[in-house]
Amino acid sequence: MGAGTGPDGSSRSDEEWERFLRESMAGAADAPKEPSARARDVAKRLRTDPARGAEGWRSYTPARPKRRTGWYVAGLLALLTLLVVALAPGRTVDLFADDDRDSAPLAGETARPTQAPPAVEVQRPTAQEPFRGSPAARWASGAAGITVPKARAVGWMSTAEVERALARSRDFLVASSLDRGVLRGERPEKAIALINPHQRDVQDLLKTAFRTPGEKSDPLLLFSRFRPSQARLVGSVVKTRGRLTYQEGERGALQVTADVTFVYPVTRADAGGGDEIVRTIIRRELVMSWDDPDKVITKPGTFSIVSYKYTMTNGGCGAPTGYFTPPFGADRRADETDREIDPYDRSGPVGRGGPAGDECARATRS
Repeated sequence: MGAGTGPDGSSRSDEEWERFLRESMAGAADAPKEPSARARDVAKRLRTDPARGAEGWRSYTPARPKRRTGWYVAGLLALLTLLVVALAPGRTVDLFADDDRDSAPLAGETARPTQAPPAVEVQRPTAQEPFRGSPAARWASGAAGITVPKARAVGWMSTAEVERALARSRDFLVASSLDRGVLRGERPEKAIALINPHQRDVQDLLKTAFRTPGEKSDPLLLFSRFRPSQARLVGSVVKTRGRLTYQEGERGALQVTADVTFVYPVTRADAGGGDEIVRTIIRRELVMSWDDPDKVITKPGTFSIVSYKYTMTNGGCGAPTGYFTPPFGADRRADETDREIDPYDRSGPVGRGGPAGDECARATRS
């Protein structure tokens, strides 16, 4: 743009002079008294072609800013997101997506829950999704579902020794109820090696349980096993949920309590048995005593069993055989008992102990 010089020596643009001259022509009192030759030329153009001057003036009027609605909304949502993250980080996703909490993995269990898991849509399990339509779909797999608490010194054990004992306690659960060979019916040698060999009553049970299982000497009291000719596991995952707790026991021992639910998806052993999948669900409570070798006869690195009990659904309710025998097809109705439980409800204590037959119950959902 060109610029002219006013009577006071200031620089004025063409647009300014056009404005002043229009105001002068309309009788404005503040128009320059002695316009320059450039100003007179502009005045001449306004007189001969006023429309041109007016249009030129409008062409330099700042346009009204467009409202950027999209950016405004995005900024508002971003601000809301930051606020929700600060106040309730676990619910951020609710602003932008459908509620997906029914499929999100659960955090590890650190205390006994106060109620049963919420109801889920009943869906038929498949070989690709054997936990479909079950609360266990959100549970962790294998040892990851067993919460181990932070260690502290207890009784005769230092913090490091307690930490080691807790790890071995979980190793026993893995070796007794998750080991693939044991689940296929093999003898649980690794698990047995962790039991105090000087605990006479338990050693007597182990000697007879695998040869002649009975109500008081059933390997299922401590170990999970399926008869290979009757059932096989579906996939490579067993879902688990539970925790270890500990306190000081008798004679300064470290007493560890395991409360864990195991969910085993199984199908018929024979290939021609169809695609029916049954979930055998076992909740075990095992109390272990890591004794002071100065006070109790024990082998270093082993524990004594204080008590054991379990609750079973879809594992067979007949005479003890040393194996879980999940019922399929019409056998499921014949295997039903009068006792009903929700096998996923961990809010109450584990069922009765004692002979294996007392732990058998019908699942209200599986």
